[in-house]
Amino acid sequence: MKLTKKTARTLRNTCLGLSFAALTGTAQAVDLEVTHWWTSGGEAAAVAEFAKALNENTEHNWVDGAIAGSGGTARPIMISRILGGDPMAATQFNHGRQTEELIDAGLMLDLSDVAEAEGWKDVVNPPSLLDSCTYEGKIYCVPVNIHSWQWIWLSHQAYEDANVAVPTDWDEFVAAAPALEEAGKIPLALGGQSWQSSGAFGVIAIAIAGMDAWSAVNVDKDAETAAGPEFKKVFEAAAAAREFAKGSNVQDWNQATNLVITGKAGGQIMGDWAQGEFQVAGQVAGEDYSCLPGLGVNEVISTGGDAFYFPKLKDPAMEAAQKELAALMMSKEVQVNFNLKKGSLPVRGDVSLEAANDCMQKGLEILANGDILPDVNQVFSSDTADQINDLMVEFWASDDVSAEDAQSQYADIIANAD
Repeated sequence: MKLTKKTARTLRNTCLGLSFAALTGTAQAVDLEVTHWWTSGGEAAAVAEFAKALNENTEHNWVDGAIAGSGGTARPIMISRILGGDPMAATQFNHGRQTEELIDAGLMLDLSDVAEAEGWKDVVNPPSLLDSCTYEGKIYCVPVNIHSWQWIWLSHQAYEDANVAVPTDWDEFVAAAPALEEAGKIPLALGGQSWQSSGAFGVIAIAIAGMDAWSAVNVDKDAETAAGPEFKKVFEAAAAAREFAKGSNVQDWNQATNLVITGKAGGQIMGDWAQGEFQVAGQVAGEDYSCLPGLGVNEVISTGGDAFYFPKLKDPAMEAAQKELAALMMSKEVQVNFNLKKGSLPVRGDVSLEAANDCMQKGLEILANGDILPDVNQVFSSDTADQINDLMVEFWASDDVSAEDAQSQYADIIANAD
């Protein structure tokens, strides 16, 4: 028997586990504009999996709304459109506190019925990811991945050219830096955007101060710990890293990653999304590059990541299609296909990633062991996060800001954090 397009689509949807779509029926075909800031090679390959899934498994059409730049560039544009009455169908944010004001204003679609129909509470791991999409008891976003900042990526070529062994922890990285410089290499690649320097600082804080001190500052907002001896060591280590990063002369994070890929830099402190760039470049984990979670000192991962929110639209057909896309993004097949390209971990705890590379396997093992911590977007308001970003830009950009002065300013921010 020859399958009709409608029957074939129904079968595909069943395989993907789209029980919500089955319950609500087939929505009228619409165009769904989806905004995001995924524009690097690895990111574009990953987001294409979402577009492919929507176009092949529904009657709807994905209209790509990529915004060049980082989330810091894209988020104000996205928020302005929503507030200005020109909402997109779906938009990327980090799951956490970035959309609280939009939700309070009644501008975001409640996805609780989708989450219940699809059983998200039974499959999202860790549960904190779904908690970060929940506001006043209702679910407003789809967490699509687990992204961790806690990594340093190391170029085998750079260390081979410098005739030193590839480091296995932060102390070895610091010790090898002079040999890299003598070989004409940049020890540490770092882009010029504020979130990169702020993120690198956070990774160093975990490695040097440890989880207890980090949690005291970031979760409990303990200014005394921020001003204390544990974080004194962190700022001293960051000041040393600042010296290693001189000469990067790039702006975007993926440009800094490319310095590592091409052997021009020894390493980069960057989240696991960097894996997508290594993959696009045809490099193999463990052969061409190494990855050290927690800088090889404290092997933990943060459980932040990306989520999609759906602004309220006046068209019932559009709302039905939005909910189909939400269910699709969480389906097993799409979770695997997207995250293998993105370099992130799936939010579903019931999928298999046999094709994951060595670095992803390390992340999965850490996740399974429960050695996790919340992401900065889950513990700080946007205002507090912006203040820290501004401080880190100033600190990493100029030797005029001493480690002592930066720590004092940092402690003041934590004292007033929300």
